[in-house]
Amino acid sequence: MTEQFQVTRRTILAGVAFAGALAPIINTSEARAEGGGIKTNVAATAADIAKLPREKVELVKPPFVHAHTQKAEGGPKVVEFTLTIKEQKMILDDAGTEVHAMTFNGSVPGPLMVVHEGDYVELTLINPDTNTLQHNIDFHAATGALGGGALTLVNPGEKTVLRFKATKAGVFVYHCAPPGMVPWHVTSGMNGAIMVLPRDGLKDAKGNDLTYDKIYYVGEQDFYVPKDEDGNFKKYESAGDAYADTLEVMRSLTPSHIVFNGAIGALTGQNAMKAEVGDRVLIVHSQANRDTRPHLIGGHGDYVWANGKFHNAPDTDQETWFIPGGAAGAAYYTFHQPGIYAYVNHNLIEAFELGAAAHFTVTGEWNDDLMTSVLAPSAS
Repeated sequence: MTEQFQVTRRTILAGVAFAGALAPIINTSEARAEGGGIKTNVAATAADIAKLPREKVELVKPPFVHAHTQKAEGGPKVVEFTLTIKEQKMILDDAGTEVHAMTFNGSVPGPLMVVHEGDYVELTLINPDTNTLQHNIDFHAATGALGGGALTLVNPGEKTVLRFKATKAGVFVYHCAPPGMVPWHVTSGMNGAIMVLPRDGLKDAKGNDLTYDKIYYVGEQDFYVPKDEDGNFKKYESAGDAYADTLEVMRSLTPSHIVFNGAIGALTGQNAMKAEVGDRVLIVHSQANRDTRPHLIGGHGDYVWANGKFHNAPDTDQETWFIPGGAAGAAYYTFHQPGIYAYVNHNLIEAFELGAAAHFTVTGEWNDDLMTSVLAPSAS
């Protein structure tokens, strides 16, 4: 029988026992950030940073990515982003299965942010008073203070501003990591990715430029929806009401749904990602919790940064690549044939039974030299 206990606004904000263990870290980080005994950046003072140019970016909903240059123009700058936390009910499939999602900007995954190595990321994180839970953000691209988590803990009705220097080139996960409740928030959809491009753009192993014509962001999400005694997915009035049952499912390590961009079919059919023959496409793929194995059926990873770090030489001509849980990867492919390409987690049970699948719809002229039907299916 499910362990019975009530999660109230008070107990959620308290963050259970882990909050006590985290408090000294938070307090120390805040003191240092406010000018304590340790400087937060030995290379640049606050006055130096204040002189840098600033760029305010309007984020867009995945799989799309905001406008950006592939090579840096000029020196480092401060890039401003805003994420508004939204707790909302989401439908996962055609059967109407519900989840009380926790989101950045109302989407699962949260938006992809793009900066260049050496830039400063300045994030305004807003937790509206319409929410009921405490949240924060941990950037895997950042250095210090639990990736920003220790400096960004916001209750409903609060906002905070975090700045960090993007010192590592690559694609990185970000996610909510509140005291005592990290897995619940992450598996409720509260994660996304940031891409830190090298200042001179992407390169192959020989140092040649790799320029992309299109970029798409696929966020893979595992959900854990409880079932009733008849095997039907249960519905709840609030995230707090669902917490105890959801935690029991989470502890089984068996997801009910594994989806791309928040729901089964979110990137298929009319929602398929678009390309044309000849397009060079960069696919950013994140999984904040579980391992995954992206595969493009009918195509390849011409260049793949499976662990997402751009100063490492990319692997070439990959059929399937492995992205460990808590990481983001990137794959670059030039489409050569028109048609519908399935992009899947190649644990095919997870792709076809649990939902981890997307489509690319590619237009253009067919090339018989690459593939042709010599004999159509027939009885003779």
